[in-house]
Amino acid sequence: MKRVILGAALAITFAASAAAQTTSADLSRLFEDERAFVYREDPLSATSAGIHDYDDRLPSVTPETNARQLRENQAFLTRLHAINRGQLTHQEQVSYDLFDFMVGQRVRLGRYDDWRLPLNSDSGFYSEILLLDDLQSPRTVRDYENYIARLNDTPRYFREQIANMRQGLRDGFTLPREIVAGVSQVIGAFHYENAEAMGLYAPFANFPASVPESERARLREAGRAALTNSVIPAFDEFRVFFQNEYAPRTRTTIAAQRLPNGRAYYADLVRYYTTLPDATPQSIHQIGLNEVARIRAAMETEMRSAGFDGSFEEFLAFLRADPQFYATTPEQLLREAAWITREIDAQMPNYFGHIPRRPYTVQPVPAEIAPNYTGGRYSGGRLEQAGEYWVNTYALNTRPLYVLPSLTAHEAAPGHHTQISLARELTDLPSFRGTFYPHAFGEGWGLYSERLGEEMGIYHTPYQRFGRLTYEMWRACRLVVDTGMHSMGWSRQRALDYLAANTALSTHEIRTEVDRYIGWPGQALAYKIGELKIVELRQRVEVALGDSFDVRAFHDAVLANGGVTLPVLEQQIDEYIAASQLQQP
Repeated sequence: MKRVILGAALAITFAASAAAQTTSADLSRLFEDERAFVYREDPLSATSAGIHDYDDRLPSVTPETNARQLRENQAFLTRLHAINRGQLTHQEQVSYDLFDFMVGQRVRLGRYDDWRLPLNSDSGFYSEILLLDDLQSPRTVRDYENYIARLNDTPRYFREQIANMRQGLRDGFTLPREIVAGVSQVIGAFHYENAEAMGLYAPFANFPASVPESERARLREAGRAALTNSVIPAFDEFRVFFQNEYAPRTRTTIAAQRLPNGRAYYADLVRYYTTLPDATPQSIHQIGLNEVARIRAAMETEMRSAGFDGSFEEFLAFLRADPQFYATTPEQLLREAAWITREIDAQMPNYFGHIPRRPYTVQPVPAEIAPNYTGGRYSGGRLEQAGEYWVNTYALNTRPLYVLPSLTAHEAAPGHHTQISLARELTDLPSFRGTFYPHAFGEGWGLYSERLGEEMGIYHTPYQRFGRLTYEMWRACRLVVDTGMHSMGWSRQRALDYLAANTALSTHEIRTEVDRYIGWPGQALAYKIGELKIVELRQRVEVALGDSFDVRAFHDAVLANGGVTLPVLEQQIDEYIAASQLQQP
């Protein structure tokens, strides 16, 4: 009898093991199929990920393509939900949950047909083309031929996007008219006298040594022809369409909830950008109001530390107007930013056990998109390239130096460059995990990094400390004005006035920021919501571990799994606490 029981137990064990192996294999195949689908459907993402099978083309964006992609993503979800999550390893369960969120949000938001609006206030499908030279960075003859073929695909790509925008005009799914003037200013600059005037010509002006001399004249002529006959006419056609046909017929409202099915659309955007299933516009708005009140008190304390005796409003006016706070040349602004990066880099080993191998550089925002662009941004670029911290050198009198340490900590190290580069080094995880970017985690980490700069000692004056607080206040205000404009009836002017009254941002930056929130509803909520969660979790770890708290280990734990949703982050930090407590004497 014992042998029978033992044999049955072994059979059950083997069956369970075989089932688990089958389940894991099914999950791996699903992840591989999804990545192959993404790279095939979005050649630009493939290039960015170091997959060069599609470097000669641009995406198809027709309504038929979008409908097919929606069906494919729904099929991926169906396959996922057929897998028994309980039979997976712990790390596979994390991947399961993240994949469920990622693809589920594609399906949920895809049902609103937002392909009808392929641009916002500072960027869009056209800016992807303007940055192709940096994305592809051709090094071989084949690279150049692919680059030229992709340039020649621009007219088809632009015509499809214009057709989608025309559908948006028919349906009332357009940019708000109040921000069209700023967008039109950027698009109006897309008028090129010749190929050499475009940044896209740069690879043909300076060939790398790896391209034989005998091939250069042919490639240069083919590149010039592609720009002259394909790219420049495509931009001309888009500019005329936008200014003459699109802009006059855009919607006269600003709220996302005024779009077709807009109330549900904005509610889903709130959940997507915060990664919180129970988040609502009303709850986010109240969090913002609470944070604004808290940070305002800290700002007034720092103002007194600077020795300023006037009112808060007078201090803001002083900061916006005094020349001592502004660079006089683009080179000076870039030098200041580079100096701060070196200062931070020297501190990184004190706060991180794992530091990314990938370097980064400081670069100006490309001139063609700078006028309506934010003060700075991180560009991850291709996997095999250095990252780039972009600093906007347009309108220097609107780029205060007292916020530069905060901007640098957010965009470079320890912020986006550190988080994104470490995620790309996670080669033992499914490939989608290396590029998955939940906004609340990524932008929350960026804002947390600004706060971490206090511990690193990068804020040397009361003005710089006030600058950090004004950046934090800016993100708190976003919770108020984004939800206010898109779900509570706020006007654009009310949002402008609110930011002007509570932050030291320049008037120009306030305008570009508010227009960004109008044109990109919900995204601005990610920063403060994510940062609050990371700060909450750090405090939880500090209380739980007491004197055993190790800031380096905490940061490594936060970044260990790449980009994650906030619920998954909370779970992994609770597991870190439990594991750390087991090791305590």
